[in-house]
Amino acid sequence: MTRDIIVLGGGPGGYALGIRLAQRGLDTVVVEQESLGGVCLNWGCMPSKALITTAQRWGVVRDSKEFGIDVAGAALDLPRAQRRSRDIVRHHTGGVASLLRSNGAAVVNGRGRLLSPRSIDVTTGDGQSQVIEASRGIVVATGARPRQLTNFTPDGEHVVTAKEGVFLDVLPEHLIVLGGGVIGVELGTAYMRLGSRLTLVEMGGSLLPGVDDDVKRVVIRRLERNGAQVLTDARALGWEPTADGVRMTVARNGESIALEGTSILVSAGFTPNTQGIGLETLGVALDASGHILTNDRCETTVPGVYAIGDVAGPPYLAHKAYKEAEVLAAGLMGRSGVRDWRVMPAAIFSDPEIATVGLNEVQARQQFGEVVVGKFPFSALGRAMALGETDGFVKLIAVDDRLVGAAVVGPEASELVSELTLAIETGATLEDLALTVHSHPTLAEAIGEAAAHGRGEAVHVLNRVRAKHERLAPVVSG
Repeated sequence: MTRDIIVLGGGPGGYALGIRLAQRGLDTVVVEQESLGGVCLNWGCMPSKALITTAQRWGVVRDSKEFGIDVAGAALDLPRAQRRSRDIVRHHTGGVASLLRSNGAAVVNGRGRLLSPRSIDVTTGDGQSQVIEASRGIVVATGARPRQLTNFTPDGEHVVTAKEGVFLDVLPEHLIVLGGGVIGVELGTAYMRLGSRLTLVEMGGSLLPGVDDDVKRVVIRRLERNGAQVLTDARALGWEPTADGVRMTVARNGESIALEGTSILVSAGFTPNTQGIGLETLGVALDASGHILTNDRCETTVPGVYAIGDVAGPPYLAHKAYKEAEVLAAGLMGRSGVRDWRVMPAAIFSDPEIATVGLNEVQARQQFGEVVVGKFPFSALGRAMALGETDGFVKLIAVDDRLVGAAVVGPEASELVSELTLAIETGATLEDLALTVHSHPTLAEAIGEAAAHGRGEAVHVLNRVRAKHERLAPVVSG
């Protein structure tokens, strides 16, 4: 069998590339050994956000008295919520398969191994093998998988990864999360909001590494206020089953701590899927962490072999993979295709949400020295007060008035960051954002207000022109 392009991996980058190339008339085959959609659609982005939404809705019901609503007899049906989550997964993965077929791309289910820059061997589930040739090249889009920790091998019951943890049908009485990164905080928070006790164990000095301290402090405060136990600088030593669940041993501050819980969710990051697919035979270069090295055109060190998505390095974001698919599709069609974005936004679906884009404050000060920080707290915003979501703020970081980074912690942060991404991409200044009319009353007003604060022109908070992170005192709330 000979095709124009072989795409090895059917996750966000792989399937998007397959569709784009097929739309442009290239004979394309996508090889996927599990389910189309990769981590994101099957057990990452989609089902985790469905679970988080259930937790948010349950929180609204639980706290409805504050809004003058008495809800009698409300009950959580987690198995039903998880059925909805699985339905969402089936809808999206089925939609991807349909789009590939409708656009003319072929799909082969099986595990692929590169034989040369122009051929792969595919072994299907029944053990059958076939060689597929590619006249124009092979794209590796095999993604990444959860990193396993010594002494914490998942067994699906006592120890689980996010892959199993996102679909729990029985609410853990006490969930111990090993790893305080994005996934650990997101899933841990979701189950805590549904009613679990939560303990977060992080080896580093703080949760959510890479996020500015003032930003993540808002999330950590709410975690602790809602009863979570947060253990940082803590090294997990091992675990054992008990009659009621698990006992995990942690070393912290020179002491050994025994944590009793229902189950352990291991969230220790991801490792790229580069082993066992023939890369070493072809001489494709990898970095120290096992990611495929690529240039701005998604080309590897071997001509005719390309790589996109998680396997080509962080950030591990579906929208980064989508964009790389767009870039590579253009290049393979002979047009200008290059990874030329200035910034890549990221969202953490914690409680409240965090969204960032561009440089954080530490990075900006290291790179530029003097920076201007504009902030506006949601506690001074009428729309946030109406929603009952006043924790957090919008934070803008500028150099010579030009926006170089931004962070939002608070309600709908994942939506608000898009305006800030566009602002940095287009070279906008604080003045541009401050002069842009934002409709009232909305959450987006906080962006214009933060820009005005950075310029010393704020109306609804006290100005701290070029000052260093003074706590903002709201003046009015309308």
